[in-house]
Amino acid sequence: MSASFEEKSVWIQLVATAGVLGSYFLAAGRMYAVGVRHLVPYVPLFAVAVVALVAVLAAGHVAVVIASRPEGRDERDRLIGWRAESNSGWILAAGVILAIMGMIASYDDVVIAHLLLLSLLCSQVTAFVLQLVYYRRGL
Repeated sequence: MSASFEEKSVWIQLVATAGVLGSYFLAAGRMYAVGVRHLVPYVPLFAVAVVALVAVLAAGHVAVVIASRPEGRDERDRLIGWRAESNSGWILAAGVILAIMGMIASYDDVVIAHLLLLSLLCSQVTAFVLQLVYYRRGL
């Protein structure tokens, strides 16, 4: 059974998001480890990560479009996306609650911002993985 365009798209998004933003967190972790405690020095690093993410996503999708003709998104694709987002949304909610607790505990702004970004990343990666599971297992 060959993968649909939507499933290939999810693979591209998973690899690109985990790879690029994972690299961002490695670099940001090194910056924090050497004492960078203000948020402003992280902005250029984040901007480069966003541009890299967009470039990788665009290149991946162009390659898939060239290799195969994309079919339209159907009801099954929408249902899989909704179910995956529904089942992964709690990770983002937990990250927001932890960030609020960190604000109450007076953690650095850079820690709070990265906790929010990390919870968003984990939630989205989980949604991509769940989508792939649902495509392979079926609904």
